[in-house]
Amino acid sequence: MTIELTDFARTRLFPADGRSTAIQDITPDEFVARLNSEAPERVIPGYAPFCRLHVHRNWTSTKCSVIAIDDGNRHLLKSAYEARTRAELPVLVRWFEGLEPPVANYLVPILYDREQMAKEGTPITADWGIVGCLYTMAPEEIPMVPITMLRNALGVAEGGSGVPIDRVAYARSVAFWSGHANWR
Repeated sequence: MTIELTDFARTRLFPADGRSTAIQDITPDEFVARLNSEAPERVIPGYAPFCRLHVHRNWTSTKCSVIAIDDGNRHLLKSAYEARTRAELPVLVRWFEGLEPPVANYLVPILYDREQMAKEGTPITADWGIVGCLYTMAPEEIPMVPITMLRNALGVAEGGSGVPIDRVAYARSVAFWSGHANWR
């Protein structure tokens, strides 16, 4: 099985501005080489048959991407309408500013198979393409953000995958993200 980094994930996981929310201490090529040479500790089925997540112990100083909201940090929440790419519609997002999260225990790359990548207009030569990565404290998946589930249901033309909404998974996502946020 081979893995490659998609351009979409490269700009989000290894941005040119070197922001602290990116993967730290390694280049994109070193990251991919490690994923191709090291078996994951665990493989988690994704939200659709073409998706899987590989759990790797964090070998970098990359920080945990999600923080629980509490009375002590709620005042640090910010929000804005943003698009992930120029082709996507802006959606409401929120994040913390001014927090210092802990180093993540795990890196969890999100992989799509070659066939799905081709459907989404991103052909790859490897078996699997990296479309994202979670930086977690536990060796498990963080629920997909509700707006990502909605975008996926809208289809490839709107930056999604074409997978319909799973109401149970959506409710689980809302419950989680009602009490958590990313940070910048």
